[in-house]
Amino acid sequence: METKNVMIVGVGGQGSLLASKLLGHLLMEQGYDVKVSEVHGMSQRGGSVVTYVRYGDRVSSPVIDRGEADFIVSFELLEAARWLNWLKPDGQIVTSTQQIDPMPVITGAAAYPENLVEKMKATGAKVDALDCLALANQAGSSKAVNLVLLGRLSHYFGAPDSAWQEAIEAVVPAKFLELNRKAFTLGRDA
Repeated sequence: METKNVMIVGVGGQGSLLASKLLGHLLMEQGYDVKVSEVHGMSQRGGSVVTYVRYGDRVSSPVIDRGEADFIVSFELLEAARWLNWLKPDGQIVTSTQQIDPMPVITGAAAYPENLVEKMKATGAKVDALDCLALANQAGSSKAVNLVLLGRLSHYFGAPDSAWQEAIEAVVPAKFLELNRKAFTLGRDA
């Protein structure tokens, strides 16, 4: 199998590292060679955070270059738009519709861009946008957006639901297991 590439993008503190760990675990259990690489911006201060997950028969490098991502999983709309150039022409974006103001918007130096989903689609990108924050809150915590996103992403992977559930159990701390299972299911079924 040729190497497939997933970029998980968001803002520091949103749970992208847990999402990449869970996805990496799932793919390893499916028998793939997997490389996960975390690239941090100002993650401690709410800055952009990117994680690469590459999988296939044999993966030599953990880095994804422009135009190579099969999937971009985004916790925030502007982050999805920011990384759009890394998506393959036939790639898929799975994004939360949540909008988190970056510092230039907070200080009044810029306005948050409007109609980002439509603008990304206008480039030819396939965009699956979902209000993941509302579903995470429905599951019981705004911090469960990561599992809602993975639930949505599961539509595009051949792994059975049981494999996803096993990965959730292996990676998520026991005290948060039910909450995260519920969030995954809400994202999957939305």
